[in-house]
Amino acid sequence: MKIDNSSFERVEEFKYLGTTLTNQNSIKEVIKSRLKPGNAFHHSVQNLLSFSLLPKNLKIKIYRSIILPVVLYGHETWLLTLREECRLTVSENIVLRRIFGPKRDDVAGEWRKLNNEEVNDLYSLPNILRVLQ
Repeated sequence: MKIDNSSFERVEEFKYLGTTLTNQNSIKEVIKSRLKPGNAFHHSVQNLLSFSLLPKNLKIKIYRSIILPVVLYGHETWLLTLREECRLTVSENIVLRRIFGPKRDDVAGEWRKLNNEEVNDLYSLPNILRVLQ
């Protein structure tokens, strides 16, 4: 039996088990497709994460049990570039800044966002890149 190849359509990308696969095998698209639902979960719980009466350790548990698994689904097959590592770190820092809230600057007396070093100092658990390793 002979099959006519002209009747097959070339697929540029498709979703398989929650991961978007492309014909270029681009990790960029995979990371983007995982960050999208992670951001959606972050936005759905952002009121909880910024609620001042909720303890910070509970907020971190919410992040580690709801948002992080969604982002890292299928990470065993990822070969990350430095750019993609930065995207994941930025995404994590956005959530952690929401959890830890602003800091009052001693000199100016104004509220400001935490910088990356301050976020890393406050977050004692392994960051997203350590979890990937």
